[in-house]
Amino acid sequence: MTILQRKKPTGKVTLKVIAEHLGLTAGTVSAALNNSAAARSIPEHTKQRILQAAWEFNYRPNFFARTLRLQRTFTIGVIVSDIGDAYGSQVISGMEQHLQERGFFFLLMVHRHDPKLLSTYSQLLLSRGVEGFITIDTSVTETPSIPTVAVAGHQTVAGVTNIIIDHKKAVRLALEHLKELGHEEIAFFKGQPFSSDSAARWAAIEEVSREIGIRIRPELVVQIEGTETSPSLGYPVGKELLARRVPFTAVFAYNDVSAIGAIWAFRDAGLRIPEDISVVGFDDIPGAAFNPGLSTVRQPLIRMGQIAAQTVVDRIEKRGEFPHEIAIEPEFVPRASTGPAPLRSIKKEELQESRTPVG
Repeated sequence: MTILQRKKPTGKVTLKVIAEHLGLTAGTVSAALNNSAAARSIPEHTKQRILQAAWEFNYRPNFFARTLRLQRTFTIGVIVSDIGDAYGSQVISGMEQHLQERGFFFLLMVHRHDPKLLSTYSQLLLSRGVEGFITIDTSVTETPSIPTVAVAGHQTVAGVTNIIIDHKKAVRLALEHLKELGHEEIAFFKGQPFSSDSAARWAAIEEVSREIGIRIRPELVVQIEGTETSPSLGYPVGKELLARRVPFTAVFAYNDVSAIGAIWAFRDAGLRIPEDISVVGFDDIPGAAFNPGLSTVRQPLIRMGQIAAQTVVDRIEKRGEFPHEIAIEPEFVPRASTGPAPLRSIKKEELQESRTPVG
């Protein structure tokens, strides 16, 4: 007789009820539903029977009973600089998928680059019994008391696993793309000091530029200011670059939102993309593919979130070795925002200020 043919139990459905229905022990059913270490010894067809029965009987586990019984909360504390940016939201999406599959919850705190809030929220999450931390674009400088994974973490701290992009390879992909198109006068946008990737990415730009023969001119380097998470971040940076009246044919921006904002500024100044100026971004956020398609370095952000979640859960449950760093391979995505360098750089008189401010 199949599960579908058996008579469904009446009344409250518990682990014991499902176990008796399937002719299994309650421990086996619990291990399969919680995907615990003991579940690895359960045959796959038995796991599927258990999961199917739980779904058919609309089984609802008692979270508090489980927490008291196992002395665990199955909760992760997530600390992020800003929840509204495309970078963080993509990482969180991937993280959420994996934690849900493993039966974990997460509590999210947004510190908005305030060191006091960061410290306060860390202690608050610990008081709520979180079993591990995941930080996103947030520097971890002190040894944590629980397993911690830092997405875009660059500090070597005991007990912290850093998930990083290979910045040197990423920069090389972008700059070699521009060099192959004939660009020599390249402008650069530096990331805000509070962004955890800023220093590492700029160091990679300086190193790769020396290696492939690209000159970094200080007058073509613009520091991004502000905390906006929309293209309005890059609009004033693009205007400032034009106002310096120094010829250039291409821009390598710190991230996609600053690149898109700069494109707005260049277009408002009557310049064409990519006929007059080529623009390269970094991240490959969802909006990067449109109007025009932005050539960019792709970070697999959803995958990075999944890896962060998997790593912190494995560390909590003491599976495998503790990795101090996990490096992710980047990919370059050429689109419509880059093209061959013009025969001459934009003349100074053509570098006019933009006509209208961003709304």
